Amino acid sequence: MIGQTWKSELREFKDEKTGRRVTQLTQTGNNVHLYFTENSFDSRRNEIIFLSDRASGEDKAPHERPHYNIFRMDLDSGVMTQLTDEPMRVDKEDTHAGPVANVTKTPDSQIIVYRTGNRLCKLEPASGQVTTLYEETGSYSLGAPSIAPNRRYAAFGRNENVNVADGPNYTGFKDRFYLVKDGRITLAMLDGSGWFDVFKDTHQVGHFQFCPIDPTIGSYCHEGPWNLVTQRIWLLDFISREAKPCFRQTERDSIGHEFWTNDGLLFFDNRGPGHDGTITSSRTQAVATDVAVKQQDDFIPFVGMADRFGRIVRRVNMPYYTNHYHANPDHTFLVGDDVDDLVLIDIRGDEPTLQVLVNHKTSWHTQSSHCHPTWSWDGRRILYASDFGGKVNLYMIEV
Repeated sequence: MIGQTWKSELREFKDEKTGRRVTQLTQTGNNVHLYFTENSFDSRRNEIIFLSDRASGEDKAPHERPHYNIFRMDLDSGVMTQLTDEPMRVDKEDTHAGPVANVTKTPDSQIIVYRTGNRLCKLEPASGQVTTLYEETGSYSLGAPSIAPNRRYAAFGRNENVNVADGPNYTGFKDRFYLVKDGRITLAMLDGSGWFDVFKDTHQVGHFQFCPIDPTIGSYCHEGPWNLVTQRIWLLDFISREAKPCFRQTERDSIGHEFWTNDGLLFFDNRGPGHDGTITSSRTQAVATDVAVKQQDDFIPFVGMADRFGRIVRRVNMPYYTNHYHANPDHTFLVGDDVDDLVLIDIRGDEPTLQVLVNHKTSWHTQSSHCHPTWSWDGRRILYASDFGGKVNLYMIEV
């Protein structure tokens, strides 16, 4: 029920490996923060926006498709408030309803955009008003939306449905890469007045994100196993409706997990030959199974940063790689979710240095259980997820 509150579940403990103090934020049901390309933290208030199935009345494991809705948490008091109450899907034919997924928001959380069933909706938490921005009537699946910095529109990927199984440990990841031949970037006005396709591609498209300082530029990827994708990152000009590659790849590049820094640089990770960008609950890759996680030949992994015109402005060689990176506000430090630990990587100098923060203990079984660590807007705190104990819960550390 919208407006229903839950009492604080905050508890503090010391990490067994490092002794660092960790605050567990949630303990009931499954709780997931926004994807690492987004930011759950509120830039003005000491709050986060997150997803939880605590109001569903069901007790589901993370891989059993919990019925998520959107919640706000006051990080001072720990009190949680339900913001949406999207209905459960009655049957397979009822595509209008469904759990909330693919959530994005403005930094100050004044506008939240999310997918439920075959609809893309806008929520204004201050008034509780929900506006349908887009409803899929064709045979396409909706990707994660991104809000333009001018707050006038959101854009998202749409891919043709190819009836490939989906599930834990990247089920269907390789098949969708080969089968999807119609992917589109679609723009929807935030006042609900309409939508249109901006660009049509011949690949599966994903990871659409607006540049945070330019509402006319966005990035998207050709989605699939990194070692099979020949050109991962693309920049899309919304004025000319033209796409151009960002960091032209060679045969030995395996690139992914791109995100925009606060000041408008596009960060990406290059792991080299034989790396598909995945990790499973068996601590192996999902597709390139003949190459072990973290195995390297003579290729030195690196992270790069490009400006919004695709020009590479910095390259940092990494003698290691982690599954996801996220940069602090001035991109002098990275946080990464390594196989077993969260790590802090200092990239201020010519040679990066690494420090273990905490032992996250997650299983990597589902996307929701990936740690996806993200920095707060002031760079003081890191939020992450772990399914240690069986359910996905949220944790926070101060840096």
